[in-house]
Amino acid sequence: MSEPPGRRERKKAATRKALADAALRLFLERGYDDVGIREIADAADVSTTTLFKHFPGKEALVFDREDEVKAGLVAAVRERPAGQSIPEALREHVLRARLSPGVKGDPRFSRFQELIERTPALREYARRMWMRQEADLAAVIAEETGAPADDPKCRALAHFALATRDLGYDTGDPRAAVTEAFALLEHGWRGER
Repeated sequence: MSEPPGRRERKKAATRKALADAALRLFLERGYDDVGIREIADAADVSTTTLFKHFPGKEALVFDREDEVKAGLVAAVRERPAGQSIPEALREHVLRARLSPGVKGDPRFSRFQELIERTPALREYARRMWMRQEADLAAVIAEETGAPADDPKCRALAHFALATRDLGYDTGDPRAAVTEAFALLEHGWRGER
């Protein structure tokens, strides 16, 4: 059983949350590009130095959930229903992550998604955060399939499954784009020469 966090850790977590909440509120109100770091720090009642102790940059203020992203991907593979393939499980996870209507109907989630989609810097940061999960996802795929830890097929599946998240931004039908990509991952290329 782990010990509850001490006062210092609780204060750090509270400051981090205050910063992330202030940033998101300001970004949703005025747009990402129209909000400065100093404004975010002031809204959270901290200095800009304190802000940078908690977050490496402005984009990171929006994405304070990398551990959740990793846990969700690992769970999608490990906790998939019997008979469901790994690509199917990952397809469903990517579709939920990409197209989810929001957490428990929270209307801010839709606005958050729109903010990311219309802000190139945030879209790129989200892509990089998602792709940083490749090694961990490849490892869990290897474990689940009994493949060697360095199996290139597991790494390829992880890489391309993660890359599907960004499909469809310019097509108007991201669900179809992601579904088609996973059909290719599951069944291989069967196109004409």
